[in-house]
Amino acid sequence: MPNPTNQAHDLIELLELKRHPEGGWYREIYRSDEILGLASLPERFDMPHNLATSIYYLLESGDLSAFHRIRSDETWHFYLGSPVKLYTLHDDGTLQKVVLGDNPGSGHVFQYTVPHGIWFGAEVTIPGSFALMGCTVSPGFGFGDLEFARFSELQQKYSRYATLIRRLTRD
Repeated sequence: MPNPTNQAHDLIELLELKRHPEGGWYREIYRSDEILGLASLPERFDMPHNLATSIYYLLESGDLSAFHRIRSDETWHFYLGSPVKLYTLHDDGTLQKVVLGDNPGSGHVFQYTVPHGIWFGAEVTIPGSFALMGCTVSPGFGFGDLEFARFSELQQKYSRYATLIRRLTRD
């Protein structure tokens, strides 16, 4: 049986992934040539954006996608490995948990779209494992659209989820 840690490291090398600021490993694989001007974008954008972008994204157990939000919708696609818990914190104070994976009979989904402006984070929950996914963002992702959550701010609004928020924030 293959070692998941070795398989993850092989994929990181093969796919030429690099560390992502939110955690995990990534490589951009698509950025549309077409640009949306400010007049075509919602007011939350302050500069033109590509129509869409996509990346490979790999998480290993013990690593995480820290709580963050972006100005665009982001669709996560599950490719292989262990299930991933994706957490979203909504404006009404609720937490939603979605499991990305390859077993829909167990409640897994193959893809899930996080709406723009929603705090979200993710983790692989099986020790010694990893997951390879893709993320598609539209309008396209730019690092200027990325905002990391601060524990002190999130725990005020979502106090009943303080343990999870502590685990998935970096401050």
